[in-house]
Amino acid sequence: MRKVIMLGLATFLSAADLSQVIETPDATAILKKDALPAAKAYVMPEGCVSNDPKAIARGSYIFHNLNGKDAKENPPEGLTRLLPDGKEKQMGNCVACHNIEGAKGYGNIGPDLTKYKELYMDSGVRNAQFMYQKIADPRLDNPKSAMTVNLANGLMNEREVCDLVSYITAVKK
Repeated sequence: MRKVIMLGLATFLSAADLSQVIETPDATAILKKDALPAAKAYVMPEGCVSNDPKAIARGSYIFHNLNGKDAKENPPEGLTRLLPDGKEKQMGNCVACHNIEGAKGYGNIGPDLTKYKELYMDSGVRNAQFMYQKIADPRLDNPKSAMTVNLANGLMNEREVCDLVSYITAVKK
């Protein structure tokens, strides 16, 4: 009897026209919608890097937190969990891939940013413009970068990138 039921089910499935119930999205449209614009060079705005504790606090928050409702704490003054359309804003969550002083649950995919100012900026190996570009659009010098493309796709705005640069390059205690 088991063979008869299996045979009957196989006959039904092979004879049924399921084309009306199977979703077939237009992959071309989805890929076009999701495609990133070409890599772009960004110029750091004047006065971008700041020693202002509020800018550094915003940068720290972006670095260490993920999404609006999932963020560990309320954002500091000048940051919001919501976009203008009311949707939740994604934060940087840089700590998922990078280490930095005081990081909890840091990643090891991206370079270690501990003592970044001392090791790279004070030595002249890197400057703030380099860091700004890496956060804004890292594909300019590394087309296969796994890092998020923050300005080109609107994940962050200029001020938020500046706040991140300010935080990464700030002397931490």
